[in-house]
Amino acid sequence: MLISLPDLPVIAFLILGAIISYLAKKLTLTAAITGFLCGLIIYLGTGYTGLVCLTAFFVIGTLATAWGRKKKKHLEKRGDDTQRKAGQVLANGGAAALFALLAIIFPAHHGLFTVMLAASLSSATSDTLSSELGMLYGRRFYNCLSWKKEASGLDGVVSIEGTLAGLAGATMIAVIYAVGIQLNNLFFVIIIAGMAGNFADSLFGATLERKNFLNNDGVNCISTLIAAGIAGIFYLCIN
Repeated sequence: MLISLPDLPVIAFLILGAIISYLAKKLTLTAAITGFLCGLIIYLGTGYTGLVCLTAFFVIGTLATAWGRKKKKHLEKRGDDTQRKAGQVLANGGAAALFALLAIIFPAHHGLFTVMLAASLSSATSDTLSSELGMLYGRRFYNCLSWKKEASGLDGVVSIEGTLAGLAGATMIAVIYAVGIQLNNLFFVIIIAGMAGNFADSLFGATLERKNFLNNDGVNCISTLIAAGIAGIFYLCIN
């Protein structure tokens, strides 16, 4: 049986977190339920390391999204809604839940799927901090393809300040992974994969999202999968 008695406090923590997030209007009801299920799968598949990575992403992302809301209202793209919907939860954490599920189904490849999970959340955290804080504190904004100056908040626009914020986010997840798994040789892999996913998000934003071929949730989902794929390749090469 997957769930045992020692797991009950964690399940209670996840239920409490979902209730608080809903009552605080950080998540819609369906998003809170989705977040609980994702968190449960991630815990069952990758233990405390995966769960702490997910929690860190949610807390950091929520704070970054809420930070400077008044200023963001005057931008062309205002950033993510403070109350996230189920689609946004899946776009950022769905890949992590998928790899945790694969870790449950294929326990012999637990290490591979755990590093892919961490990379996907590294990308999601990096992208959230990069976009939410970059639009507030960036001084010069450039199209990631043409490198021409553009307005803050547009899809595919990057700044030095936003990139550094994204690097900090990716590093936070890498630290949690390295401490939890005690595989420090993959520390920089998580950072590199997270930043690659962040850049992929900007790239797709400047192309597919601007042309309405993909919405923001689709771009986020693909970017986390790209980051996970890069980390998975590094893992297989190293091991």
